[in-house]
Amino acid sequence: MVLTALIREEINIPEDVEVTINKEVQVKGPQGYLSRKFNHPHISINQEDAKIIIEASFPKKNDKAILGTFKSHINNMITGVTDGFKYKMKIVYAHFPMTVKVTGDKITIDNFLGEKYPRKAKIVGDTQVKIKGEEVEITGINKEDVGQTMANLEKTTKVKGRDPRVFQDGIYLTSKG
Repeated sequence: MVLTALIREEINIPEDVEVTINKEVQVKGPQGYLSRKFNHPHISINQEDAKIIIEASFPKKNDKAILGTFKSHINNMITGVTDGFKYKMKIVYAHFPMTVKVTGDKITIDNFLGEKYPRKAKIVGDTQVKIKGEEVEITGINKEDVGQTMANLEKTTKVKGRDPRVFQDGIYLTSKG
């Protein structure tokens, strides 16, 4: 087995984005500000001119995987502060019309399958949720927070104990962008 001496990945920083690297990577752009710690003993993250350099010396298989993960996370942070993330979901019901409301940091689903008590899904981080008729729009700059909010909503309206071929009520993802 031969180890490569150095693996180096570069990420170009757009002009309207400002990146600072201390113990954590801080990204500031037109949509907002994100920061995150990236900690691994074999991987270093530095900034040269308008590029972020991620390096691993004599990497093993696990180090290569983590290097790629760090690169993806930083790319998602840059995309988030420039464009943001938007997930669209659709409210589907056949039996009982459900009502969906946003109250504080929770989404409340009333009358799901005729249930007496409302179901609640948590909104994670600074994510915004808008409900327009049968459409639910989830937007934010942190991809993980937006995705987790979407997953919380989808999981909250999961049908349990009934035939899923008949009871297809719920809130489902229609598009990511």
